[in-house]
Order: sequence, then structure tokens, then C-alpha cells
Amino acid sequence: MWRARLSVIESPDSPAPFLGAGTSINSMCVSAASLADLRVLLDHPAGGTMVRALTVFVERWQNPEGTWSGRLGALPHLLSHRIRLPAAGPGRAGVALEVRRPAPLRQLIMAVLPVFTSVRPLPRAVSADITVQDVAPPWVGSTANVAVVSGTLPTDDDIRPHDLVLSSDGTPLPPDGASTAQELLFGGVIQAGTAGVGGTVLVDVEHSACIGRYGPFGPATPVAGLVFAGDDWRIDGPDGPLVSGRTDGQRLAPEEIAALAKIGVVRCASVPCIYPAGEAAVLVRLAAAGVLVHAPDLRPPVAAHLADELRPLVVGELPTDDLEWEVRAVRQRRAALRQHATAFALPRLARDTFPALVAPPSVSVLLVTRRLEHVASTVAAIERQTYPDLEIVLCLHGAHPSAELLGQVARCSRPVELVAIGPEQRFGFGEAIGRATARARGSLITKFDDDDNYGPEHVWDLVLARLVSGATLVGKAAEFVHLHALDTTVRRQNGRAEHYAGVVAGGTMLISRGDLEEVGGWRPVPRSIDRGLISRVTRSGGLVYRTHPLGYIYHRRAAGHTWDPGLEYFLRDNGPQWPGLPRHSEFGTGVAELPLG
Repeated sequence: MWRARLSVIESPDSPAPFLGAGTSINSMCVSAASLADLRVLLDHPAGGTMVRALTVFVERWQNPEGTWSGRLGALPHLLSHRIRLPAAGPGRAGVALEVRRPAPLRQLIMAVLPVFTSVRPLPRAVSADITVQDVAPPWVGSTANVAVVSGTLPTDDDIRPHDLVLSSDGTPLPPDGASTAQELLFGGVIQAGTAGVGGTVLVDVEHSACIGRYGPFGPATPVAGLVFAGDDWRIDGPDGPLVSGRTDGQRLAPEEIAALAKIGVVRCASVPCIYPAGEAAVLVRLAAAGVLVHAPDLRPPVAAHLADELRPLVVGELPTDDLEWEVRAVRQRRAALRQHATAFALPRLARDTFPALVAPPSVSVLLVTRRLEHVASTVAAIERQTYPDLEIVLCLHGAHPSAELLGQVARCSRPVELVAIGPEQRFGFGEAIGRATARARGSLITKFDDDDNYGPEHVWDLVLARLVSGATLVGKAAEFVHLHALDTTVRRQNGRAEHYAGVVAGGTMLISRGDLEEVGGWRPVPRSIDRGLISRVTRSGGLVYRTHPLGYIYHRRAAGHTWDPGLEYFLRDNGPQWPGLPRHSEFGTGVAELPLG
């Protein structure tokens, strides 16, 4: 028994105390209470055990969305495998496999994980191969380009065998007396710890970012207290303890997050500063899980481990308005993910060796329009996006560019690819957006509609949703709707946020270039191209994920929509209303900011 929720049965010739790197056994059976518990093996010392036959059970497993079916990941020398999933609802799921040659348990678990959940790293044009000595840090996760080795690191005269090496003691990688040429075979050595690297707290989104948790928000919601005691911590709710853990841990189990589902804020009156990095890591993990954290008395050694973007959002006074409360939680989560998630933070730490790794995946924004009068405002909204590596593919469908438009394109601060499809070219909308896609250069592709509102963080929100969910396609719901006939914005109850879903708003969809082409691209239809793409994604076995609704306002005009259920549909069962547009910087419609104290 390694952990309370994880048990392992091994072959009789390899007793449990000797499981670890270098040990070889014929067969192993792993029983995990949940998927989170199964991931424990990725950074457990037993992950180096060589295994030829493995059976894995997840006792409490539930399909992420509807009829989705995962598949076994890549595994060399695979002889056979069997998968058995619950017929309906949550239940016991199992995978049994056998390989011709023994492989590390960690490698086998990584191949099993895609059966149960979507494991899809962000697409990148260039990334590093990471080698870990002995045991992987818990924040590394299940990234495919991570190798865990024990003992002497391998060398290769033809190609550098390691780009980045995570070494627990910081031992230089090249052997003593190595020549300069030999030393150049190795990219760099990074000293790793439980909380992170070089004073930076790192979190693995597979363990920390919570899918399905969003809210509640507002000053009237219940309050919980975060208490540190030595290297332990706990969260006390109105009716007693809710969650507990250790500062050197990394995970927030699903049942622990569920215990916080009705809590509006977690307040930490005092951080003792006994284990500054570990205490800061707890705050970061809670923020990354979408839990609103308030720690006004943060001592400098702990505060130093929080990114500059996150720190004021944790220590500042809480807002008094429900929408501002929601915005604060979203901004905390956004800051925790893009500043502390391994996918972004580790490349920044390696910038001296590989400066090209620092940039996040490039994004192309497709803007396909017939209405030249809307181009200026939409291009301006794309220019204001905070995402760093962004290009605009402007496709004029059935129109030729005017001199004024060409001037705006020339002055644009973002790279612009102009595609003109004149009225003489009888292209449908699907064909037009396909032509625009063919001219895009980004690893990720998203779509802007020419008459909706987009906040400056909108593209970042979509990329973070792709990171957290691993879904093929991500987007937002049309929850904030501006009704032009009434000049009123309503907030509709439109499904669960931060959750796998069957549909997202077409003007918010983001998908990788590779995934888009793999499912066949856009259908050459005159309308409903968004629904056509979502259908292709789900039919091909992909997942669709809906992130939070902030930063996007869908405009409903009197005419020009393929789907027209009438105004009553948008006024039914809705929440707050605003005359005109809600004036807030999150939506790109105003200058209102959060009070940060």
C-alpha cells in the first residue's frame, strides 16, 4: 500500500519493499480509487520498476463527456491489451496490457491514461526533451517528452540525448574531465525540488487545475479558513474541516475540490513562513483550481514565490460586487496557470539555454467577413489581445479591400495576412474560412466573429482552457448576450463553465491546426460551419470543453442569424441585465478594474 487510496499487487518474486528503479517483475496489478490516484505513479519511486504485464483498475471512473471513448497511448512492443469500461454512469474501469519487453511502470501508466481521460499537451513548433534522474518531480506530469532514468545518464555522439535534465541534487551532467565538445551535447541542468525550480513554484495542471469547478461567487457565499501548522495545512469550513494536506504535496484530489464546491472564498489570516516555498505552493494550487484565495498578511519570503501577476490578486481587498468577485477568481486562476503551470514556467526557467522555448504556442485569429464596416473595430479588439504570439488572418468574403482598409492593415501592430475572395468567386462560407485557414501560420487557430465583443484576455483564456482540458476544441458559452432590439445585455444560464460540453459559441472556438486538418477541416457549407466542425470533432473521438464566460459578449441582431428562436428565448431564465453593454475591462467595453487594495 503506497497511499491510502492506491494499492498494488505484485508478483511473488518481487516483494513491495524492493519496488523501484532497476527492479524487474513479470506482472503487476494496480488498483486506484480515482484517476488522480493513478497519476501518483508518475512521480512515485516505483515508476522505474520494469514490468511486462500490467492490469490497472480505476474504481471510480466516469466518462468525461457523453459517448467519448479514449484509446491506449503509444507503447513500443505492445502484444495485447483489453479495455473494460462501465456500461453507464460512474463505475469501475480497467485496462490490461502485455508488452514483449519489460518497460518502466511510468511508461505503461502514461500509455493507459489516455484511455480514461484526454492527455494532449499544447502544440508547439519547438520544445525540449526533458530527462529526470531517478524520480520525476510531481509537477512534471504526463508530458510525452519526459523520460525518467536511473543511474548514469545515456550519451549519444550523433545527437544531444537530453535537452533539459532535472536533477534533484544539481549534479553537473557531463562526466568529470569532459571536453568542451562533449559538454555541448547537453543542453542544461536544472536543480529541481518538490515545490519547483530555482525558487519558482510550479504546478502540474493535471493535478491542480480542477475541471468542473466554477464558483460560487459573491460576498454572501460561505467562507473557509486556510490554516498552516508546521508542514501540514487544512481548510476549515463553516461546519468543520474540509481539506487537509502537506506543504510538500502537489495534488488536490477530486473529492477534496468537491468539498470546496460551495465555498466562495478561502481566507488565510496568517502564513507562518516556516516552509515559504511549500506554503506558497498551496496558495498557487488553490488559485489554479479556481478557488478564490485571500491572504492579506503574506510575509515577503512567501510572497516572493508568487508571480508578480498573482500576488496582488491574493493579498488585495476582496470586492463587494458579485461580478467583480467572479472576475477576481478568474484572474487569480489565469495568473496561477500562465505564470506557474509547468508548461509555461519551465520553458521560462530554461530561457538562458533555449530562448526560443519561452514563447507560448502561436495563434492565428481567423476573421472572415462580408461587412467591411465591422472590420476596423474587430481588428482593434484582436490587436488589444494580451496574448504575445498572435497573427490575424483577415478574409474578405465577397468584397474587395478599400484603400482605407488597406491603410489600417498596414498600420496594424499584429501581423496580418489578407485574403480577398471577390464576389466573382462563388465560394460558400465554409470554403472561404477554409481558404483563410490555409493561409494561417499558427499552431492554434481561433475564430472571431465580426460583430461580437472580446475582452483583451480572451485568447489567453482559450489557450489555458486547452492546456487544462486537453480537449480537441475549446470555447466559451454565449452567456452574455446583447439584444440589439432592446439595447440590453442579459446573462443567460447556459450550461456549466469549466466543463466538457457538447457545444460552445462559434465565435470563440479554438483548435490546433493539426487537429482541424485531421478531422477534415471545415465543411464547404454556406452556413452552420461552427456546428459542422463540432460534429466532426466529436465523431472523430475528440472532446469539446467550455471555459468561463467572461470576456465574450454575443450580439443578437434583428436579422442575419442562421438560428432564430426569437427574443423570448434569450429573456427566459436569465440573470442580471445591463442597459447597453456591461462596462468592464474584462469584456473590452470599459475601464473598470478590480480594487486591489
